[in-house]
Amino acid sequence: MLLAVDVGNTNVVFALFGTDDDGQPEIKSRWRIATDPRRTGDEYAVWLLQLMAIEGFERAAIEKIIVGSVVPRAIHNLTVLAQKYFGVEPLIAGDGAADWGIAVDVEEPRSLGADRALNAIAAHAKYGGDLIVIDFGTATTFDAIDFKGTYKGGIIAPGINLSLDALVGNTAKLPRIAIEAPRTGSVIGRNTEDQMQIGVFWGYVALMEGLTQRMKAEIGRPAKVVATGGLAILFDKHTELFDYVDSDLTLVGLALLAGRAG
Repeated sequence: MLLAVDVGNTNVVFALFGTDDDGQPEIKSRWRIATDPRRTGDEYAVWLLQLMAIEGFERAAIEKIIVGSVVPRAIHNLTVLAQKYFGVEPLIAGDGAADWGIAVDVEEPRSLGADRALNAIAAHAKYGGDLIVIDFGTATTFDAIDFKGTYKGGIIAPGINLSLDALVGNTAKLPRIAIEAPRTGSVIGRNTEDQMQIGVFWGYVALMEGLTQRMKAEIGRPAKVVATGGLAILFDKHTELFDYVDSDLTLVGLALLAGRAG
C-alpha cells in the first residue's frame, strides 16, 4: 500500500491508498493532525501507528511513502518517520524521481506550491481539457491548467477563515461567528451577526464567481471549474460555479505522482 502525506499550513493529512478494480488509486483510510513543524518523527509514529492498528492496517503493508509539503520544515521529521518506522525512503513530491512531470509556464516555476502542482496533476488526469482549480485552504487559490496539462498560473486570495480572523481580531465589538450560509436569502442583515454572515459568506461567493469569470475570459476557451478543500462542499450548495467538487484532489495527485515514480 501507499501512504500519502499532504502537509498543509493548517493540517497534515495521511492517506492510505490501495487500488480499485480498474487499477486506479483508491483511498482506504485517512487521518488528520494539526500542522506543527516541530513535531518529531517519533511523535508522528505514536499517533499514526495507533490509528492504523485501530482500523486494522499493518505497518508492514506500507510499501511506499510520498510526502507533498508546503511547509519545508516538516519534511525532515516525516522522512525520519518513513525511514525509522516503515523502513522506506520517502518520495518528496517535486524532487528527484517524484519530479512534477508537468510543464510549469510561470515566471518562477520553483515557487509553485506542492499542493497546487498536485492539484494540477490530478485535475488534468481526471477531468481533462482547460481547467480552473479552486482550492479552499488556509489561502484560497485559483489555478489555470490548459488542455495539455500545463500549469499556466493563478491567483492567491486570503482564505475565508483568515478573512474572518482579521475582521474579528481587529475590531473591538464584532463577535466570532461560524462560517455557514446566512439563514435567509436576503443580503440586507437586520442584526450584527447576520450582517457579518452575509459579508463573509456571500462576499466570498462573489469573490469566487468574479475571479473565475475573469479567468475564463482570459483563457478564451471553455474551462471546467474543479473545487477542492474543506469548504468546497458548503459553497457548492449556493453557487453554480463548480463543474466538479473533488475533496481528495491533492491526495490523488500524490498517488498519481508516486505511481509515475515507479
